[in-house]
This record gives sequence, C-alpha cells and structure tokens, in this order.
Amino acid sequence: MEKFVKMTAIVAPMDRANVDTDAIIPKQFLKSIKRSGFGPNLFDEWRYEDVGEPDSDNSQRPLRKDFVLNLPRYQGAKILLARENFGCGSSREHAPWALKDFGFDVIIAPSFADIFFNNSFKNGILPIMLDEQVVDALFNETFANEGYQLEINLAEQKIVKPDGVEIAFEVDSFRKHCLLNGLDDIGLTLEYAEEIKVYEQNRMQTKPWLY
Repeated sequence: MEKFVKMTAIVAPMDRANVDTDAIIPKQFLKSIKRSGFGPNLFDEWRYEDVGEPDSDNSQRPLRKDFVLNLPRYQGAKILLARENFGCGSSREHAPWALKDFGFDVIIAPSFADIFFNNSFKNGILPIMLDEQVVDALFNETFANEGYQLEINLAEQKIVKPDGVEIAFEVDSFRKHCLLNGLDDIGLTLEYAEEIKVYEQNRMQTKPWLY
C-alpha cells in the first residue's frame, strides 16, 4: 500500500446522499478478488448508457454526458466530495477497490457507513468526515470554480482551500499511522516478521511433532 502524507488534487462533487456500494460497484463485477481492474466500472450504471458486463470493452460503451465523473472539468480528480451516509448497503470491499483503482485517494462527506469507512482505510483511501455545513460550502465552491483543488495534509490533519483557509479534521491515530506508513493488514503483520520467525523456530524445537 502506498504511503499517504500530503496531496493537492482536483475535487469531484458527488451530490447524492446515501450512495450505496451496489451503485459504487454493481454486483455483476464482484467475481474477481483482485484489488485492481475495477476502476472502469466505478458507478457503472450512472456512468454508462448501457448495461455493463464483466470483461466488456468499456472504451466502446456510450457514456452519460451529464454524469459528474464524465465531465471534462473533473477529469483527473483524486478527491471525491460526497453527501451523508456514503458507502451504505452491503459490506463489499470491492467498493473502495473500485474507487482507489479509478484514482480517488480521499473522500470527504458528513458521514459514512461504518464498514465502508473501515474498508477505505485498509485500502489506502482517506475518508474525512466534516460538518454538513462545511461540506455544503465545499460543494458550492467546487461548482463555482472549474479546476477547484484542495490540499489534504494527513500529517497535520488539515485541509487547505485555494484561499489559504484551513479546515481541521479528525482521524484515529492508529489509522493515521497506517496510512502515513503505507501499512495494510499484511504490512502490519510483516512489521513483526522477526518475532514470528523466532516463535516458529522455537515451536519447531519444543513441539517437533507438529511438523
């Protein structure tokens, strides 16, 4: 998992409440357990005019011209601005996989579904909860200014707007440590690789019948 310390990027506004995981990545794309390759089907039913199928050539599919992620002004966005209860519905981990594969590193919303919130951290996405009025203001500024960007500073736990105004945000210290150091569950385990090796060697000597 890549380290996340600080970034500045374009913001894409997803002006819908209660966006569920089936909308984020529809059920027909859940056959794969790889973390990559889901980006082209992110918000599939909203992005395309036709019905998406696994292994189809997405480059040949007709796009919905009015969907936010298809608009030229939001191309290359790495920050998704959302409304309340983002990521509700089923607990599929494919949802953060699809968001990450598409290019989103940060999601800002007033609230998140709990399981999606936890899965985001484990997959290198920083979900930031802000007061609803603050999120409203960010939506207004994003709509009013093409190419609107925010600086996200995880180390200092602050968002810096183009005018220099700073917005503080809270993040669990353990999750912050993991993102800053690029540690997923496997990475955390490997931090104790030497201790695990010594334990296994000792067990082979004291309980050889297990081997």
